[in-house]
Amino acid sequence: LSVLTILTKMGLSEGFWHHEYWLPPGATWEDMKESADIHYPQPQDLLLCLPGALLLIIVRCIFERTVALPLGRRLGVSDKLRPIVQPNATLEGFYVLLGRTPKEGDLISLAKQSDLPIKKVETWFRHRRAQDRPRLMKKFCEASWRFTFYFTSFFSGLALLYDKPWFWDHTVCWLRFPQQPLPPALGWFYLLELSFYCSLVATLPFDVKRKDFKEQIIHHIATITLIFVSYCANLIRFGMIIMLVHDASDYILELAKMLHYMKWKQVCEAVFIVFAVVFIISRLVVFPLITYYYFVTKFQLFLISCLINTFLMILQLLHVFWSYLIIQMIFSVILHGAKRKDARSDTEESDRSEAEDLAKNK
Repeated sequence: LSVLTILTKMGLSEGFWHHEYWLPPGATWEDMKESADIHYPQPQDLLLCLPGALLLIIVRCIFERTVALPLGRRLGVSDKLRPIVQPNATLEGFYVLLGRTPKEGDLISLAKQSDLPIKKVETWFRHRRAQDRPRLMKKFCEASWRFTFYFTSFFSGLALLYDKPWFWDHTVCWLRFPQQPLPPALGWFYLLELSFYCSLVATLPFDVKRKDFKEQIIHHIATITLIFVSYCANLIRFGMIIMLVHDASDYILELAKMLHYMKWKQVCEAVFIVFAVVFIISRLVVFPLITYYYFVTKFQLFLISCLINTFLMILQLLHVFWSYLIIQMIFSVILHGAKRKDARSDTEESDRSEAEDLAKNK
């Protein structure tokens, strides 16, 4: 079967899969006919990302319970005691329906309704917010899982590409495109990456919510779109390079988080500086000035390439945003010794206020 026949059998119209949209000028789907020895990307293969994402979620749950949790306990990660919240239907109703931080007028009204002093109402809401904050062990387990995946992904991707001439010389990357056969290992790597990001989207409501939650959603959507589109258009080589450049710093960040939760301050700061250097070089130098440059200057533009350009620009804007946060953290926390506060932290209250409340309760 031709690629076009397979595509139309997926339930989408021939117009959607017209070669002028997906392939450069002069190329058609007929140029990508498979044989016994030569294989090309088949879009229906990407449907495997759904069971793949489910499998990764199951593996993650098992990993966090059987590996990350015992490891965290051995390394001294422990959850702090938190003040007990006294049940109060009036205050709970406001907290759930109207907001976690009532204004001054709301505090006065709630104090009258519940027959409590305003100070006690303020304390109740502070304790209630603290109760909803994710536990330190939960953060450690999540960071451990992401570190394990990113570390495995980066070095396995490096092992797959280090002997490929087009990995080191991007001009070779586009030779004979789109008639570039797909090695099975690269196809499975692509599917694994897509499954992982789909699993991240599925677990976003249950994971630790950070201040850049919206940016994370945009990043995941852009990444999933780029993986899907580049696979269908047989931009596998370019996609592999992009994924490897992005994975280069992710596992270092997760390691720094794990060290932070273990309270290994000096080691954490050293690892974080390494992460910052790798992130800025890979995302603000290698990606835009080398990898992306060749895509824009050496590649013929067509509809899908324009779409890829758009999403790559979105990713680059996110890189600039996160680089600003990283540099800000290095100067304010590490170099100037300011009070530690993660720029992407989910923590709303300070540890000091929580400790004071515990002391009062005792």
